[in-house]
Amino acid sequence: MLVRLLYASRAAQPYSAEVLDNILAQSHKHNPERGLTGILCYSGDIFIQVLEGGRAEVSSLYNSIVRDPRHQDVELLHFEEIRERRFANWTMGQVNLAKVNPSLLLRFSEKPLLDPFSVRGSASMALLEELIATAAIVGRCH
Repeated sequence: MLVRLLYASRAAQPYSAEVLDNILAQSHKHNPERGLTGILCYSGDIFIQVLEGGRAEVSSLYNSIVRDPRHQDVELLHFEEIRERRFANWTMGQVNLAKVNPSLLLRFSEKPLLDPFSVRGSASMALLEELIATAAIVGRCH
């Protein structure tokens, strides 16, 4: 059974490009063997990530993230059973939302800032769908 999970979190402490690169490298290394795909979006200290794959694998990874001391305020935004993957092209794609046109963020929230904690989970998913449509996602494919 395939599922899609979307969550938001805040960095527990300031992160560097090296820390982010390490997180993405681990995802690229381990996600294919687990059958996981998705994307990670970030802006400032806020992250949103969508994970797709088998229910047990997605749940296991999400539980690891909740316990990870690098994250705080981890909040589940959206979870659903799916017939097919929407983010299948990325072992873990990435989007630096600081480089995205602010009007795109304004379409889905009150201000042109990433604030998944104050919008509906469906609005955050719509933002991710739009990022696919505008080819804003970078990173390795399978």
